[in-house]
Amino acid sequence: MDRMLDWIDEGTKLCRSALKDLDAPSLLPGWSRRHVAAHLALNAMALGNLVHWAKTGEERPMYLSAEARNADIEEAATRDAVLLRGWFDRSAAALNAELATLSDAQWQTQVRTAQGDPIPATRIPWLRSREVLIHAVDLNTGLTFADLPEDFLTTLCQDIQTQRADVPPVTGPLPDLAAYLSGRPYTNVTTSDGTPAEPLPPWL
Repeated sequence: MDRMLDWIDEGTKLCRSALKDLDAPSLLPGWSRRHVAAHLALNAMALGNLVHWAKTGEERPMYLSAEARNADIEEAATRDAVLLRGWFDRSAAALNAELATLSDAQWQTQVRTAQGDPIPATRIPWLRSREVLIHAVDLNTGLTFADLPEDFLTTLCQDIQTQRADVPPVTGPLPDLAAYLSGRPYTNVTTSDGTPAEPLPPWL
């Protein structure tokens, strides 16, 4: 748990440092850095809903709907740059503060992801850490998966492989495997027979 909180802090700092030129393109098709910033701020608030659920027992979904989430991202991406950065900062700080208030019993409360999957609240820090660290790369400042913590990359690969049914057996350097499995640009990943691995659809 503590390590995941460290990953959140590191990823948040990496993302925040990339939000100087918000109009630059990200590595995500159709999204500028504005969209990524808006998505991350909205995600922090959505995970805050799950913390509230765990703390109070009052069911509070992450988002009203996928359509509402997408519309909120598009709207927020048009905001003044100062306001958008401020929202990113406040939402990240609020989520960290809320996580610190959960008791041992509340951490075991079952909540649901945006996809409707039941999870214990102990998974919330992992959901946030993968968002900020993967999207730190997506923000297109030259950061690569090789710059992310090795233990995070190991956990990420294991997590994706348990969730994706379309992943063939592959080999390659850990950062490239993490990029491949998450549907990002990669090199040096091969299948069991030594042929280059075919790209996977984006994940997250």
